[in-house]
Amino acid sequence: MKFKFEILENEDKNTLVLSSDNEIYTKRVSFTDDSEAEQFPLIKQLFFLPFIKSVILDKHLILIEKLDFLEWKDVQDEVVEQIENFLNNGGLIFQINNPITIYAENTPNPAVIKFVANKKLVNIPHEFKDAESSRYCKIANALFNHDFVTEIYIDFNFISITINKNYSWDEHTMEIREFILSYIRDGNEIIDPNFDLENNISHSIDIDKMDETSKQIAKLIDDQIKPAVASDGGNILFQSYDPESHEVKVILQGACSGCPSSTYTLKNGIESMLKDYLPGKISNVVAING
Repeated sequence: MKFKFEILENEDKNTLVLSSDNEIYTKRVSFTDDSEAEQFPLIKQLFFLPFIKSVILDKHLILIEKLDFLEWKDVQDEVVEQIENFLNNGGLIFQINNPITIYAENTPNPAVIKFVANKKLVNIPHEFKDAESSRYCKIANALFNHDFVTEIYIDFNFISITINKNYSWDEHTMEIREFILSYIRDGNEIIDPNFDLENNISHSIDIDKMDETSKQIAKLIDDQIKPAVASDGGNILFQSYDPESHEVKVILQGACSGCPSSTYTLKNGIESMLKDYLPGKISNVVAING
């Protein structure tokens, strides 16, 4: 395949629009620096040029935005030549660095299957109870198009999906596994990065505003309980501690939410552990969302 580019007319004088008869990329993707372009060697090559501000690939087009200190007429021919030489000498537009794998794993909750990826999906946990709540998470929104999907929980490298009680995972596990694999392998966005920040205020309670016992409980839950819960496709969040009744309230997510064994786990696992670490300070642990 031989690449040849034509410069198209464009009202935006800062943007150079190049067109090719060959498809550049299957959908529109944009880049503002080369740190976003790990799988796009052509983009990384373009950002070696000191005047490049952003690059967009859109099917048969490449849109290159420059900084203000020069004019395109002075450098556009050299840029076109560089792109053509790069591609025609074996340079790649897109490459898969590591083959994506997805495997399905049963959880203690028979209604929930955990789909595990060999790459990071999100920075912080996200729970979605319906399609409306998943507007900023494209993969969750897409999964809700399956009418048997009722809830979705996404953590670092896995997606826990709850199935409608009228359906069986025996019939749909492979279908969802293949859907997730195809979605990720095609380079689709998992989640809006503005909603996936480590310091997202909706993600956790401000620990600095807690009393000392609450801080200890929150730390024990994070350090001792969350890893085990995550291995089962779920999550637990500390909600509150009542210093008078000594009651601890938590929120269960993913496979833990609605799990038949969650009550046993709370009483014989989490509650017992907290009582051992904080004697005399814990009466009971309850999940405010069952």
